Amino acid sequence: MAILTRSAGRALWLDVARGGALIAMVAYHFSFDLLLFGMADWPVGSHPAWRTFAAAIASTFLFSAGVSLGYAHGAGIRWHPFLRRLAILAACAALVTIGTMATMPAPIYFGILHAIATFSVLALPFLRAPVWLTVGAAILVLFAPTVLASPFFNAGVFYPLGLAEVRPFTFDYEPIFPWFSVVLLGVAFARLRPLPQMRSEAEPVGPILGALAFLGRHSLIVYILHQPILFGLFMGFAALR
Repeated sequence: MAILTRSAGRALWLDVARGGALIAMVAYHFSFDLLLFGMADWPVGSHPAWRTFAAAIASTFLFSAGVSLGYAHGAGIRWHPFLRRLAILAACAALVTIGTMATMPAPIYFGILHAIATFSVLALPFLRAPVWLTVGAAILVLFAPTVLASPFFNAGVFYPLGLAEVRPFTFDYEPIFPWFSVVLLGVAFARLRPLPQMRSEAEPVGPILGALAFLGRHSLIVYILHQPILFGLFMGFAALR
């Protein structure tokens, strides 16, 4: 039986959800890489079912980011850990951009890591705002593209907004509108369901939950490393074949 320490003020369900999203993400990227290397003919990224799968994964990461932000800083922003985490996210997002510029036909300029870093800053004013205001803002952000989309926003400088009439060609894109709404809903959830007090001793959990929670606690490392590993395996297999 796995042992998971629950004394660090963490929500087990949140780590488990993030770990499950990581497994789903690796499965999605594995399928995408099969297509990219010509080993499968699946409509990854174009078929509605695959797009829904990808959107569900991204939504889980963004919602958990909002909940984590609310739990960590809802009582007052702890600037040192916040800025440290923001710097790490920004650096990892830059690595993703540089890596995809070198290896992919369409570089990722505002993917999930760019989004989480940006949305973490944008969400700060909502950490102590009334829940109704946060939820209202989430609804406005969610439906803004249907009202505000315009050729004016096709210029590259507006890329992070997501208000262009034509979606740019890229493999990972979570712009402010509408994806910031998911983080805001996570912040609102954290206000409605505060983090309970954890006992100081370790508590046993099942091996599956323990493994998922472990992945969830190290999600950034897994995210950064999984695609280079998959690419290396596929390139080695292609060379052998």
